[in-house]
Amino acid sequence: MDTKEKNQLFFTQLVMMFHSLTMHQLGKIKNPITDKIERDLAGAQSSIDMLDMLKDKTKGNLGNDEERFLNDLIKELKLNYVDEAAKPDPPANAPPETPQAGQAPQ
Repeated sequence: MDTKEKNQLFFTQLVMMFHSLTMHQLGKIKNPITDKIERDLAGAQSSIDMLDMLKDKTKGNLGNDEERFLNDLIKELKLNYVDEAAKPDPPANAPPETPQAGQAPQ
């Protein structure tokens, strides 16, 4: 594997790490450490902002596929953020939601 291919792989892995983190922060997937659905909208916004910054800083240096991948991923995260931000906050003393087997998180 040459340096260019390795850098493309690392770029994809970095972006996917932010995607996974943001989906956890949005409460869309379980936190693997606590095995609970947790929501941190401020953290999710920060993660999305970092991806936007990465997009700006890499402008003109990405291949077409990398650029499309990053743009699509940011768009997906922003739509999910809007969806979660529209939901009411869970009560402060309520335990975090954990979906039933075979049931999508609410």
